[in-house]
Amino acid sequence: MNKNSKVLALKYRPSNFDELIGQNLIAETIINSIKVNKTPNAYLFTGIRGVGKTTIARIVAKSLNCLRGVDKLCSDKLCDNCEAISNSSHIDVLEMDAASKTGVDDVRDLIEFSRYGPTSSKYKIFIVDEVHMLSKQAFNALLKTLEEPPQYENGGSLKFIFATTEIKKIPITVVSRCQRFDLSRIKSSELFKFLKDIKEKEGGKVSDEALKLIVKISEGSVRDALSLLDRGLLTLDNNKELDLKTAQEIFGYFDKSSLINFFELILKGEEKKVIEIYRKIYDQGVEPKVFINDFLELIYYFKNINSLTLESTNFSLNDDEFSRIKELSNQVDDQVLILFWQFTIKTLEELDIVSNQNLSIEMFLMRLLYLISSKPKKNIENDNPNVKSEEKNNLSEFKKEAVNQIKNVTQEKKIKVEPQSNIKAEENTSINSFDKLLEVCATNKEMKLKYELEKNVNLVSFEKNRIEISFNDNLDKNFVKDLSLKLFEWTKERWIITLSKAKGKISIKEKILNDKKDLIKKAMDSQLYKNVVEKFPDANLLDIESKKKHKE
Repeated sequence: MNKNSKVLALKYRPSNFDELIGQNLIAETIINSIKVNKTPNAYLFTGIRGVGKTTIARIVAKSLNCLRGVDKLCSDKLCDNCEAISNSSHIDVLEMDAASKTGVDDVRDLIEFSRYGPTSSKYKIFIVDEVHMLSKQAFNALLKTLEEPPQYENGGSLKFIFATTEIKKIPITVVSRCQRFDLSRIKSSELFKFLKDIKEKEGGKVSDEALKLIVKISEGSVRDALSLLDRGLLTLDNNKELDLKTAQEIFGYFDKSSLINFFELILKGEEKKVIEIYRKIYDQGVEPKVFINDFLELIYYFKNINSLTLESTNFSLNDDEFSRIKELSNQVDDQVLILFWQFTIKTLEELDIVSNQNLSIEMFLMRLLYLISSKPKKNIENDNPNVKSEEKNNLSEFKKEAVNQIKNVTQEKKIKVEPQSNIKAEENTSINSFDKLLEVCATNKEMKLKYELEKNVNLVSFEKNRIEISFNDNLDKNFVKDLSLKLFEWTKERWIITLSKAKGKISIKEKILNDKKDLIKKAMDSQLYKNVVEKFPDANLLDIESKKKHKE
């Protein structure tokens, strides 16, 4: 291995456009603009971390100030300007980190410094990294200089080069004054080839499968990929190869084929084996969030495998894994996979609020096993002689309710409800109006539902077996589910509850309050009240009761 003390991310940082990977179109555009002398006042480079924003900024600075010109841009033997820019020591090229210098005073210092022309080069250049961190006042101070930068006696001018990962945080007034370049993620095949070349130069022994894992983890970031490769090479002795299994242990990832086996056991309902395998995965040092994200990725492949190719999986799957998922995907319904996705996303949110994340994952797996046991699978054995038929019916009903909760109401279809043995033969309740619904809630002592209907619900429309409502922020999050279950229990029919954007009628509580306000206003306009106020100026009417209510 090369004994150079620099980390790989710095050692193999591109110094010219020829060494740059993945951004060919941007490089060609910039070179052409310099050749025809139509360079913008300000460049703005945006993209995810590690795709070359700051690197390209320095290359642009070199291209503008190289003593040999852009056509013969220095590569091996650097001119004085290119060498100084590479070392961040050029007097006319100032690099500034906006994360540490965010204020308007820092920008004013820049503007003051820009008044003086360059000393040893044609252009004076300000490179501002993470420019989105500047304050609003600092951005405003830049506007005039960005639009009309100073021109110098040598024919050159001032150039700004901005780099950011958060383009949306930059005011549009600044963006509109820059020539914007959106740097894309580096393609997997291109990054793989790049890493393989570096591995050869470093004399490191790394298998192609391990390199592919690094490419997958880095998510298109060259810096991340080089840092992972550096870590992998430093972990092993010179004579030992970094293979896939070792790489998975180092980076905290586990074999995708093992996860496919794990997924198949879930589909078969093998609770004991599923929990045992997960505990082994956890003991290997795999973080719960890493496990959940890999699980989400696998659900995606199961759902969409028929529309994917092996190349489009970003080296996540090999030939055998791709074929296996394709075969297994035909044995599970899309509805189940969509529910799996919903539960997994929910668990990912829970991990931030649960102190023991490991327990949360185990309970998540229990939920999936419980869910899958209620759905007959194609070609996967699920008949368990120990499960009673009544329990299976209850599980099936649970599954239906879960599906109904995630369906879009506009796509809801009427579901025929089969007679069940656990429903008593009693006369069905007829509910044909909103008032009748309130009455039934009171009769059955469902006071929480009645309270929500009266205070937090605005009725839009009420039809047979369908209620359309809008609501305020105080509505209980389980209201729709609870009301649906109770309506089914009372009427023995399935009801659809639609959440509408329409405002609807005012709530019953609001109506009562408005009616009372009207009564008070009417009373205050009466001659009797005026006579009372005339004799008692401090008097105030707080409440009023109708005669009808008083007689009752």
